[in-house]
Amino acid sequence: MLLEARNASKTFRARRGAASVAAVSGVTLQARPGEFVAIVGESGSGKSTLARMLLGLIPATSGEIEFDGLSLGRMNRTQVRAYRTGVQAVLQDPSGSLNPRKTVERSLGEIVRLHHVASGRAAVRARVVESLNEVGLSPAEAFLDRYPQELSGGQRQRVLIARALVLSPQIIIADEAVSALDASVKAGILKLMNGLTERLGVGYVFITHDLPVVRKVAQRVYVMKDGHIVEGGSTTQIFTAAKHPYTRSLLASALTLDASSSESPRSDN
Repeated sequence: MLLEARNASKTFRARRGAASVAAVSGVTLQARPGEFVAIVGESGSGKSTLARMLLGLIPATSGEIEFDGLSLGRMNRTQVRAYRTGVQAVLQDPSGSLNPRKTVERSLGEIVRLHHVASGRAAVRARVVESLNEVGLSPAEAFLDRYPQELSGGQRQRVLIARALVLSPQIIIADEAVSALDASVKAGILKLMNGLTERLGVGYVFITHDLPVVRKVAQRVYVMKDGHIVEGGSTTQIFTAAKHPYTRSLLASALTLDASSSESPRSDN
């Protein structure tokens, strides 16, 4: 399975005669199961718009978004169902992504039923329990009846990952999925994500502005600026032999911030 953007662009029409805005311009990239791909860039670079395109939430204005060789815009109902199962999302704000009126079991169970992963109360619960255990929320039974507001930030993020896993996806698109977490919690979530790649073969499109994190987890990196991919390559290549001036400036800024943080440690409590 391959998730691919091929010369994909997205232009938003402005109102009342103002100029249109090109949020993504001619982007080409690939993501595969078992591979950790990162898209980095500053706020406003087009990363989140690209994520929404890859998830099929907004159509490309031009170019193609393809999954397993099929264009999202030309899929039939069966193909769309396979795509919706194969490509899942984990977003930045777990509080906003989880319904505060639904328990963990109900939130995950509804996804299981909707996609016909299992039927019958016992089978649905078993799949939910399996996914919760997979993300380290063990024993899972202790979390089934909890509401989002009864969980810590890290636990909520794990629930979101479990919600994606109930469908056994090939690729998870994670848009700033750890940026709001404290350092120790962030490390735990990243370790979990890496473990899922090793155990289940899950691939990631990991969208972030946090270059130190990218260096630890990614195998391949794409750098975005003003809607364009200005550079792409292996993580080693990007961090040791970056060619584009923008990439070099991002790396220099990240090193400065990292040094500043290490000089002034703060509590994560």
